[in-house]
Formats: sequence, C-alpha cells, structure tokens
Amino acid sequence: MSSGPGAAVLLSPVTGPPRPVDPREPMVRLEDQALTRGDGIFETLHVLDGTAYKFDAHHARLAASARTADLPAPPQDVCRAALALGLDAAGPGSHDPSRDLGAEHSVKLSVSRGVPGGEPWAWLTVSPVPPQTFEARQDGVSVLLLERGHDPAEDSGMPWLLPGVKTLSYAVNMAAVRHARANGAQDVVFTTSTDRRILEGATSSVVCARPSPGQPPTLVTPEPSRGILPGTSQARIFDAARRHGWGVDYGPLHPRDLLEADAVWLTSSVRLAVPVTRVDGHPVCSDPALTRTLTDFLLGRADG
Repeated sequence: MSSGPGAAVLLSPVTGPPRPVDPREPMVRLEDQALTRGDGIFETLHVLDGTAYKFDAHHARLAASARTADLPAPPQDVCRAALALGLDAAGPGSHDPSRDLGAEHSVKLSVSRGVPGGEPWAWLTVSPVPPQTFEARQDGVSVLLLERGHDPAEDSGMPWLLPGVKTLSYAVNMAAVRHARANGAQDVVFTTSTDRRILEGATSSVVCARPSPGQPPTLVTPEPSRGILPGTSQARIFDAARRHGWGVDYGPLHPRDLLEADAVWLTSSVRLAVPVTRVDGHPVCSDPALTRTLTDFLLGRADG
C-alpha cells in the first residue's frame, strides 16, 4: 500500500473550481508561507464507503479557523466538488481487519496563505487509511502526560494567538509525539503546567468513562472553554451518547481521573476512538465493548 496520497485536487484560487492534479508532481512553491511558516489551516476527514459523514462539522470548523486566521475558506459546494473529484481519482479504500467498517479513506483539506504578495490557495488529498491506524484502534496506545507550558485558556481573548484554530503549525505537536516514543510511549496528552489539568492529545481529543455503577456510562472530556481545539469526533460521540441516555460532562480532568476511569480514549476523525492502555507507565482500564459502542456512536451506527 502506498504511503502517499492516492489523489490530489487543487483549489486555486481558494473559491475557484477544483481540478484534479497528479499527486506525484510538485505543487508548492519554495517560498509558500504554509511551507516556510506553517501559515495555513486544515481539516482531516474520514470517508467511509465514499461518504464523509462529518462533512458539515468539519467545514464549520474550517470556516471558523479561516475567520480567526484571516484566510478565505472554500465554500461548502466547492469542498464537496473537490472531495468528489478526489474520491473518483483515488484507489480503493482500505479495510480494518479487526472490524471491517467498510472502505476507508483519509482526506486532508488545507488552505495556505500562499507566497508573499500572492493569493491564498487550497488543496485536498485522498489516501487509504494506513495499517498503523487500524493497529492503534485494536491494540490501543500508551501515552505520556506532557506539560504544554501555559494554560491555553489564557489565549482566549488574544485572537492573534489563534486560539482554537486548526493551523498547519504542528511542529510542537510532532515533537511531543517523538519525545513520547523516545521514552517508551506512543502518544501524548497535554496538561497545564500549574494544576496538571488535562487538555488534549497531540492530534486528538481526550474522552474518559467515569465509573457509574448500575447506571449508563458517563463520558467526560476537558471543558471546551479552556482554549483547546473543539473535537468534531468527541462532539458527535457526545450527541449520540445523550440520545442513548448516557451522561456527558465537561471537565475539569486531572491525571488521577484517567487512572481511575473505566476506560480512556483518544478520539479523532480517522483513528476514531483509540483506547489508552497506559498513562505515564501506569495501566489504565479498557473496555472493548465500550470502544465498539463509541465507534458506532461516531459512525452513526447506534441509532438503527
């Protein structure tokens, strides 16, 4: 299976008609500010059997990021047209061997500031979901708790710090993951430096099941007002959980809450609900049945 995109679509200008391009050909100029400064925004969508089932939520977050970052966002109809072109040109999706949910693709839509003095532009890539994603869903991941260095809630009144924006500037997040892997873990959960309050994963939201004997589970995630990126997967899971009579709550969470939970997950669009198996080397409870239910909540398969 190729590690590169199966298809690519160019949107230049951002609001113009999309056109397929060869994903093997260079498209980014050396002085492009997405490359030199990480100055841009993006969204990653999960496509299942040809359907991007959270399209509206992703487009709404892209538009919100664009407003804060002073960038144009492709309109919904342009994004849908680009997505259709990309899926038509891509190869077949991959299948999770542990629980075949259907043909799966990962789609990334990015918007760049462009070259200095030039116009913003956008592109979309389509790839089959890689095997390591399926392995994480099945086996879970161990995480390190790493301090972010400051409380992101302090950024909320400072739009120039781009609070809650999904930017292309992911160097810190990737450095944190490398640090975790160099120290025997597989992923990261960020905390505040002062009170060790749980924030989010490097590329995910944190959700845990609070013990509730004799009652439906209560799902808890860090409070969204704390300057973290709002998770589209976490929100969809919570919406379905409410409909099924589960409790939902919003932080605060601390390390002991993860260690005492019935289960902990990192949720994201393509990885879905990945169980956390260890936190800072300490074992964490997991529940395969709960993981399957959260996955069904996310995919809209629990309401039939």
